[in-house]
Amino acid sequence: MKIKNCLLLLLCAMSTFMLAHNINCDKIQLKHWKIEKENKSIEGTFYMLRDGNVFIEDEQNNVIAYPLTSLSAEDQEFALYKNERVNELNSHRTNVATPPVHIEYPSNVRFWIVLILITALGIFILKFIENKKLKYIVPVLLVGVTATLYSYTTKIMHSMQSMTSPTFIDSAFVPFVPHIHTFWDESYFYVESYGIPTTHEMMVGISNHGWQQQVPIPQCYIGVNAWPIPLNPVIASVSIPVDSIHFTRGAIALAVNGVPIFNVHTNTGVDSYLDGQLDSYGGHCGRADDYHYHLAPLHLYEHTNSTLPIAFGLDGFAVYGSVEPDGTPMQTLDANHGHLFNGVYHYHGTTEAPYMIANMVGEVTEDASNQLIPQAHAQPVRPALTPLNGALITGCTPNGTNNGYSLSYTLSGQTDSVVYFWNTSGLYTFNFFTAGNGTNSTQTYNGFTQCVVPTTTNDLFSVENNIVIYPNPNNGVFHLQLNSEAQRRDVKEISIYNLQGELIFQVPHYQSRFDIMNIEKGTYIMRVQLSENQIIQKFLVY
Repeated sequence: MKIKNCLLLLLCAMSTFMLAHNINCDKIQLKHWKIEKENKSIEGTFYMLRDGNVFIEDEQNNVIAYPLTSLSAEDQEFALYKNERVNELNSHRTNVATPPVHIEYPSNVRFWIVLILITALGIFILKFIENKKLKYIVPVLLVGVTATLYSYTTKIMHSMQSMTSPTFIDSAFVPFVPHIHTFWDESYFYVESYGIPTTHEMMVGISNHGWQQQVPIPQCYIGVNAWPIPLNPVIASVSIPVDSIHFTRGAIALAVNGVPIFNVHTNTGVDSYLDGQLDSYGGHCGRADDYHYHLAPLHLYEHTNSTLPIAFGLDGFAVYGSVEPDGTPMQTLDANHGHLFNGVYHYHGTTEAPYMIANMVGEVTEDASNQLIPQAHAQPVRPALTPLNGALITGCTPNGTNNGYSLSYTLSGQTDSVVYFWNTSGLYTFNFFTAGNGTNSTQTYNGFTQCVVPTTTNDLFSVENNIVIYPNPNNGVFHLQLNSEAQRRDVKEISIYNLQGELIFQVPHYQSRFDIMNIEKGTYIMRVQLSENQIIQKFLVY
């Protein structure tokens, strides 16, 4: 009986332990960190250095981020040293494109140890404990098991919060500079654009009853109206479907050329692609004369690297094409039309339904109008029109002064057109020609004045995603990492420019470490000149 009582006490002690703490068998030496700007100290271990923030894991396994500059000089030096060691250990990898930060899940070994111990104790109790005591012991055991499993599940879900590197997101948009501009803060990565593609013609191919007589007008997705992409996406406990009910208004994603992507279902609930409402590139114009896609813009891979995303969901998760981020073929997709890859979730675009995003995996907010918020908005300059049944759009070409378009279409065997333009005062003029009755008509509207997307680089730059600058941001002391030793030997020149295109630093060979302490705060562009091409990357100096 004494043995049974001792085992019962041991069981209660183990249950209390499992309920109170996360199991951590590691013997880790905690470091004393001094946060000078907050006048406090904490005990913890170095977790990582990312985007100017030092992540410290405390003794309760909480990961806390502090700006590098808020630490003492000694701790700053220690964090930079640890970050350099981490990069050295990973420098053998052939693919150096910076993916979203790898997520480290709770140890499976620990989980199975706990589960085996619980199972063994359960068997012992059922076999050796007196029946009259089971009614008291079994509930305690069930509570302990439930709490333990819940703690692991909670930690896993918490760890699925993906902190995405802004420089990684930026690398996907760089090929479409200067038609887009990017910047970010602690919460969002912002994209400024006109919402107009520059690599393909718009509207051509819209047929049947698909054209609503709307035409593409550049929009001012600028400043406070820029497109926001969450930098800290969180896996939702319940995914909201992208269907004929949810997200039927506004965008669900943003293509890397700055064009928004809407739900394939229109606000009337039909599949816009199957209904003939889209052009040859999966886009058309909305009621505000705003051009947008309804399909994954797979055609953008003709202008960017196949291992980069072609879009980002407004929940913060990337959209890839037919290959994974490491260049391998696309793996099996889940019900959301994506999957986890190296611990980070992303979607895939395909040519078959659901085309891109079946359910919003990340936590998002849908307002009463079935629109995902926050997001940028378009500005209409004229009232919305109605579908023109039987029209087939045959051309949409910009004019010579880059302030308007000429759109042509066929209807009842005749070729009609809409020629429209705008001036610097925000006056929009539309000329309509109808061949069937030979009439011309003109209408004018007072709308918004066109804006200018900020310029980030010169046209002399070409772009590839084969470069890593770390840390980024930095204080003028940083490192450069290229794909391979052969590429490093091929370097002919390394140049650094400011955003005005002025050369501020140059060396005629490859070097891995830079110390430019007199550099001013701001954004800079590094150009690595090779024998046959050049590689570009932006970095920030604080």
